[in-house]
Amino acid sequence: MRRVFGWIIKGVLAFVVLSLVMVGVYRFVPPPITLTMLGDAVAGHGIDKSWMPLSRIDPNMARAAIAGEDSRFCTHNGFDVHAIETAFARNARGGRIRGGSTISQQTAKNVFLIQGGGYPRKALEAYFTLLIETIWGKRRIMEVYLNVAETGIGTYGVNAGAQRYFGHDASHMTPSEAGRMAAVFPQPKKRAAIAPSGFTRRHGNAITRRVGVVRNDGLDSCLRG
Repeated sequence: MRRVFGWIIKGVLAFVVLSLVMVGVYRFVPPPITLTMLGDAVAGHGIDKSWMPLSRIDPNMARAAIAGEDSRFCTHNGFDVHAIETAFARNARGGRIRGGSTISQQTAKNVFLIQGGGYPRKALEAYFTLLIETIWGKRRIMEVYLNVAETGIGTYGVNAGAQRYFGHDASHMTPSEAGRMAAVFPQPKKRAAIAPSGFTRRHGNAITRRVGVVRNDGLDSCLRG
């Protein structure tokens, strides 16, 4: 038992060291690939991605992400307790299932973990969320999020998504285009930003209307400068 316990301690320490190294490296280097991307490659979908620095991505896109995914992005520490409580109450009433995850949590999951996985994955997600909030900061979190988020089957990042759907890169996006792109984030394998219909169209239009609110109310203040 002592030997087994020793191996467990060594395994935990190795994981902590490796995770710190990865988060530290990705503070400056774009993540080359994610497990979700590998899954698409194995499924034969290919991987279409094109990294673009946050300084070049149209500000409307980050504002749309905040409007659609995480309105308290600039003020929370990685976890939005109010959103989690609201999601729990809504799910308990049998409404549309929502997870209450912040952009920070989604970034941690997208970069370091698999989709799904239940409570063990959520625990690791919380761990990596704390790391990136501490080591990366908000601007880097948003930059990585907008570059690794799935925007269609085999398509990753808003730059590749903009080229796929709108025929131009993400350096200039109208509020409407940004809103439609953000509407795809929750279910990128089932939604498309071009000629959207039903919920995707309504949700995209709602996000578009809130882009100006995010700008005027300074909800993207942590990304400016």
